[in-house]
Amino acid sequence: MSGETQNESTDGGATNSAAAVDVQVRQGGSSGGGRARLPDFLQSVNLKYVKLGYHYLITHLLTLCLIPIMVVIAVEIAQTNPDEIKQLWLHLQYNLVSVIICSVFLVFGSTVYIMSRPRPVYLVDYACYRPPDQLQVRFDQFMEHSRLTGDFDESSLEFQRKILERSGLGEETYVPEAMHYLPPRPSMAAARDEAENVMFGALDTLFANTLIKPKDIGILVVNCSLFNPTPSLSAMIVNKYKLRGNVKSFNLGGMGCSAGVIAVDLARDLLQVHGGTYAVVVSTENITQNWYFGNKKSMLIPNCLFRVGGAAVLLSNKSGDRRRAKYKLVHVVRTHRGSDDKAFHCVYQEQDNAGKVGVSLSKDLMAIAGGALKTNITTLGPLVLPISEQLLFFATLVGKKFFNAKIKPYIPDFKLAFDHFCIHAGGRAVIDELEKNLQLTPMHVEASRMTLHRFGNTSSSSIWYELAYTEAKGRVRNGHRIWHIAFGSGFKCNSAVWQALRNVKPSNKSPWEDCIHRYPVQLST
Repeated sequence: MSGETQNESTDGGATNSAAAVDVQVRQGGSSGGGRARLPDFLQSVNLKYVKLGYHYLITHLLTLCLIPIMVVIAVEIAQTNPDEIKQLWLHLQYNLVSVIICSVFLVFGSTVYIMSRPRPVYLVDYACYRPPDQLQVRFDQFMEHSRLTGDFDESSLEFQRKILERSGLGEETYVPEAMHYLPPRPSMAAARDEAENVMFGALDTLFANTLIKPKDIGILVVNCSLFNPTPSLSAMIVNKYKLRGNVKSFNLGGMGCSAGVIAVDLARDLLQVHGGTYAVVVSTENITQNWYFGNKKSMLIPNCLFRVGGAAVLLSNKSGDRRRAKYKLVHVVRTHRGSDDKAFHCVYQEQDNAGKVGVSLSKDLMAIAGGALKTNITTLGPLVLPISEQLLFFATLVGKKFFNAKIKPYIPDFKLAFDHFCIHAGGRAVIDELEKNLQLTPMHVEASRMTLHRFGNTSSSSIWYELAYTEAKGRVRNGHRIWHIAFGSGFKCNSAVWQALRNVKPSNKSPWEDCIHRYPVQLST
């Protein structure tokens, strides 16, 4: 079964950069002797640090206000004599009914609040599939193989060569086994083999690292856009691992590269209903039956970018799992632009004039993605940005509306909200645009660029390879916030926010285990 969960939200905002003003110490002489003048502080102040100080002030404003109140209360208590305390106790005794009623309301209200709070969802661990080395494909192999198939004309071959050179992919990405044959063998059996190798490979590693028995899994969500056989991929997992008969299983199809966040959101909603259980999310894409053998340029791009990969994620709502979990799920924000015709058709599976099936990418894709991102972070911003950023944004909005229309809108700085950014490695252009629009540093997008270089576009699982990269570099510390952001057909932009519960180390059989020392690499411009 393939379906699309309708729980989409919206969001908008972007990051901000503060221009630094160089410190200039001006010296000058006077008629009375060469005396140095004071610096021009207006020019010497670095606005970046002024903004940071303002951020700290507003963030701790409540604490700063409470301190004098607490001091006053402490002084009053110190000045109270024993007779006054005794009189207060007698007064409470004579008003016992009032005290009991207030206590009952207090206990009742506290109970309702605790019971109505959503269950916390913990990410115990996850595993990314690492294909065998014999499936790697170098650029020259890719081009030679494409030429020998006889399906592509010279114009299409040259187009693919240029796309590869500019793609940001490296020489060690993986294509399915069926594509290594001449001629290629894209059969249903080969597609099943690819799906099984990826899903079972990731799940075997996940179960081995977490010591969770498959029978303990109560919820299973699988997402794969372009390969949806019968029985479903989720049924293949149930059969392989002999999951229990009452497992809640779901198979999401046709939802694009952002489906991994959608699957996590669905699992989170199910974990709110079913207490004390585990949920497994499996995100993958199948390439075997979706390789395009025609000459339409817009449909050749996926051949050059998409590669084999997948991830399995273990989620839990058990309070006891907090101690061993890596992360806690904080927010999920989903944006759907499917009501707009251009957005709906910008990533579209269709037949070309020769009847060959492929996925066409529109020239408007980046503009549509930018609009979806703007909508998404508009909703996400108030949930994650510090109050200082929200006040600055609101103030400039009011000023522009009522005082001066020429005032430039303030762009919130999302670097104050997140420590790590896992941007879907859809292609070099996607990463470049988000780095520019969110005004991120090269360090912030390093995980995305290196994942694209090492593994290519693995669709919905790419954000997990990026998180694994950040962990392998030893950068995730207790309390850090991670932003998963992905784009997909429809058109959708989805965000997930995670908070690290400890200093996170990479798990066994990390996809970066034997190559992290070689990264980051210098990419050609």
